[in-house]
Amino acid sequence: MEIYVVREGDNVDAIAAELGIGVEEIIFNNQLVYPYELAVGQALFIGTGVRSPRGTISVSGYAYPFINEWVLYQTLPYLSDLPVFSYGFTAEGELIAPLWDDEWMIREALNFGTRPILTLTPFGADGQFNNLLINSVVNNYEYRENLIDNLLGVMQEKGYQGVDIDFEYILATDRDPFTDFVRRVAERMRANGYQTSVALAPKTSADQAGLLYEGKDYAALGEAADHVLLMTYEWGYTYGPPMAVAPIDQVRRVVEYAVTEIPAEKIDLGIPNYGYDWPLPYERGVTRATTIGNVQAVQIAVTQGAVIEFDEKAMSPYFTYVDQASGVEHEVWFEDVRSLQAKFDLISEFGLRGCGYWQIMQWFRANWLLLAENFYVQRD
Repeated sequence: MEIYVVREGDNVDAIAAELGIGVEEIIFNNQLVYPYELAVGQALFIGTGVRSPRGTISVSGYAYPFINEWVLYQTLPYLSDLPVFSYGFTAEGELIAPLWDDEWMIREALNFGTRPILTLTPFGADGQFNNLLINSVVNNYEYRENLIDNLLGVMQEKGYQGVDIDFEYILATDRDPFTDFVRRVAERMRANGYQTSVALAPKTSADQAGLLYEGKDYAALGEAADHVLLMTYEWGYTYGPPMAVAPIDQVRRVVEYAVTEIPAEKIDLGIPNYGYDWPLPYERGVTRATTIGNVQAVQIAVTQGAVIEFDEKAMSPYFTYVDQASGVEHEVWFEDVRSLQAKFDLISEFGLRGCGYWQIMQWFRANWLLLAENFYVQRD
């Protein structure tokens, strides 16, 4: 496996001749768009042909029920788990189903040998995480048991094989009740043959301050759940200043702390499958970045004639451009095979259970081929 970084004057034909591979392979693997123009600094995946799905690590990817069918079919062979996003609940523990039909995703996941997972989120009427819903359920025995009963009912009815608890902004005073809730969910799930995972905000110390962190006890949750997902992304985010979404130096700090509290074989590393495009100048509270796909980011660079740079500390690609139509300057950070390789190296270095993608709604073929090169075994 090789990662080729495009130089000034390169074209697909010349790169293929230099590397001794087919032009079509480069185009296909990297989703190049006709007439196959390249951006200087663009990283191309050059593989060895390993295509065997499912190997030495666990791989999950969140998806909404409105995912494009073709994208789902392309991705499922690589996934151990498919967390369907998401089910909500009322303050009394009644489940709220997604607005879109999820049964087709469950059926297709099972057809591919992938475990469909019910993702549980405390979304309020405004579509935002609501810690008052969490407070109500985790502190009331009747509501808690009602919610778990309802979860088991839906799982048995629809064919889900596990539950992922994605609660955010938990009140500090609900830290221990939340842990007890996860423990109780996991106990009842195991008794019925299901698994339980919990998503964890990216902490770097046990006493880290902030609403994202204080309600999550890494050690206790790691013990209660079957496995956990570190949400190691969103350093660069919609309303924040331009920066890498998942800078590897920050991701490493989270992993280094997590393995002191949770066995490495129970930890999945969160990986973003997207980037952001910020208009400049950035003004806090005003500027809003646009979410973009990784393939889309490269196409923007090609269209705008931008040179893609690579931040060696964050291990992340980025570029700036001036929009030719509006005259507005932009800064873009995204993921490519170099930044993904840095994350895969971290999984190997720490012996983690695997990885989980937020999210798989956009197809990024080079990511999955690179994952196969790193972790998947060749099958006869």
